[in-house]
Amino acid sequence: MDPLTHSATGLFLGRAGLNRFCEQAPWILVLAANAPDIDIVTLFGGQLNYLHYHRHLTHSLAGWPVVALLPVLAVRLFTRKPFRWLASYGISLLAVLSHLLLDYTNVYGVRFLLPFSARWFHLDITNVVDLWIWAVLLLALAGPALARLVSAEIGAGSKSPGRGFAVFALLFLLLYDAGRGVLHARAAATLDARLYAGLVPGRVAALPGPVNPLAWRGLVETAEFYSVQDFSVMEEFDPARGTLIYKAEPGPALSAANGTAVFRDFFAFAQYPVEQVQALPEPAGATRVEALDLRFGTPAHPAFVATAIVSDRLQAIDSWFSFSGARPH
Repeated sequence: MDPLTHSATGLFLGRAGLNRFCEQAPWILVLAANAPDIDIVTLFGGQLNYLHYHRHLTHSLAGWPVVALLPVLAVRLFTRKPFRWLASYGISLLAVLSHLLLDYTNVYGVRFLLPFSARWFHLDITNVVDLWIWAVLLLALAGPALARLVSAEIGAGSKSPGRGFAVFALLFLLLYDAGRGVLHARAAATLDARLYAGLVPGRVAALPGPVNPLAWRGLVETAEFYSVQDFSVMEEFDPARGTLIYKAEPGPALSAANGTAVFRDFFAFAQYPVEQVQALPEPAGATRVEALDLRFGTPAHPAFVATAIVSDRLQAIDSWFSFSGARPH
């Protein structure tokens, strides 16, 4: 998820009751709720480096206790007040866990089992930025200030309503994700129960739409092609409406590209990869091979793209990865 969602979740965990365990809890919880994303520093090594190390050990169960220690140490450096180490570490563990679970709900996923297994886990029920979650979190952030203003106007008590709004926001996250999970199961079952150009699906994925919880983007893989479907679980599903994206035929240029370090790292990440091969006028006899992950883009609107230039001697003379599809500078 995005930093706003993680930060607000840490803040609301404190307001809901964790703040009473230590005086520095608000700072610890917000920092810990964002701590796994410290891996953003790997972006200095380039986009491919970031692809490989983002949601790596900092998002794993093995790294969880270590990552939770960092916010505690950071806050301890800047406070002279009495410090409860055990309580501080306990609430930091909970906040880091909230980060891992929220990231688990979206399409990008997490690798819980590193360094023992590089398997990706993802529920595919929310976007990395979910506008409905944002709306409720912002309401819960603004709610206490508005409630105090109203209370002051009518002369009511000054008791803070922050805890009630925090509990409401956290309960919404749980119920919203549960509801999205039910809709996701229905969307995936719909995709799996059809034939596509006469072929049975090998596997399917239902990805959340940007706004409407009932709208999904379906990826259906067959032996010959992918079918990309935009549909609603409340409407009649027609598999013929999808866009077919055919897989590239195996060949020496494709093999040369797939043997590069860039493509190996990309395939370790990509869940629904598709490759395209294109002859180039320059250098003479060269071939351009592109691989993209259909979870994030299509050949018409590429994103998360690995590219290799293969010479007429079937040697990869250049290769790179880009999140946008454009060659990085």
